[in-house]
Amino acid sequence: MRRFLLALSSLFFAFAAQAQRLTDLWYFGQQAGLTFADGTPKPLNDGKMSTYEGCAVATTSKGELLFYTNGETVWNRKHQPMPNGHQLMGSGSSTQSALIVPDPGSGNVFYIFTVAPQGTPNGLRYSIVDMTRDDNFGDLPRVNLLLVQPVAEKLAAVRHQNGRDTWVVAHRWNSNAFVSYLVTADGVSAKPLMSNVGSMNAGPGRNAIGALKFSPDGKHLAAALWRETNKFEIYDFDRATGKVSNPRSFGPFAEAYGVEFSPDGSKVYGTCNGVGGGQTEIWQFDLKTKAKTLVGKSANRKIGALQRGPDGRIYVAREDNPNLGVIEQPNALGADCKYVDEGLKLGGRRSKLGLPAFVVVP
Repeated sequence: MRRFLLALSSLFFAFAAQAQRLTDLWYFGQQAGLTFADGTPKPLNDGKMSTYEGCAVATTSKGELLFYTNGETVWNRKHQPMPNGHQLMGSGSSTQSALIVPDPGSGNVFYIFTVAPQGTPNGLRYSIVDMTRDDNFGDLPRVNLLLVQPVAEKLAAVRHQNGRDTWVVAHRWNSNAFVSYLVTADGVSAKPLMSNVGSMNAGPGRNAIGALKFSPDGKHLAAALWRETNKFEIYDFDRATGKVSNPRSFGPFAEAYGVEFSPDGSKVYGTCNGVGGGQTEIWQFDLKTKAKTLVGKSANRKIGALQRGPDGRIYVAREDNPNLGVIEQPNALGADCKYVDEGLKLGGRRSKLGLPAFVVVP
């Protein structure tokens, strides 16, 4: 009986996890948006945000909009700026300018983490959103609380091994140190777990460009290192301790920018543009065989972020374009992943280089 109850409990939690619709709404680019509510992405034209790169969206567990941000302004579900949501110290021209993490101890409180562009002094900060304020449309009682400065444009988050808390991971600038901050019911940890591993993030400020992503199981990280560094790196991650370890690199890839894992975690995809743009390529890295394969090129001059959708496909941001690229079968090896350059129309709105960031929940 005990084994039966344990099995039943596991099935319940698995079903509950699948029922979460936290990544169903996307707002990004030039007032572009998507809804995955019925399983197939459809354009949304109600968004008011314009952002060249990073952005983030918060929803209820049922996929209902709460708010969204480009790291500078926070818009509520009426698509209006929150009263104190105008002066966040991120930047719409930072690769991953914003990331939203729910408070594990409250269903009404959220933390917006922001990173400044190109290693500038604003660094990594967080602001607090309280959804009980402004007639339950939300407001920010505290903004721009400094954690560390300066940092690269990299920002990612994953659920802790305990299934409740969240690790927020960034990278120090002029350093090879990852910093992992734990978000608990008591708030954001004042001191990070630091992991000195992999390449330096340093040099001209533009070298701070490039994305950071967790694998679906939270056991790996992938990073794009732009311009002079020109490569992708993959690391192991310990969800119990926040430690980053065991770097592996693939390169050179000129102006490496976006990264994303396949749904089964067996492959990493990366975008690069060639020096100054015009040589747009999508590469696949097989983590088992270490094979690297060019799986797509774009007619666009620049491509940017990669983001795995709730439908299992990976979407590709195409600068100033009314269509997203789509990797149709990202678990498949090589060209069988089926990249489609004009894969999804945005209803007349345009993509830029960014797509929304979400907390990975294994």
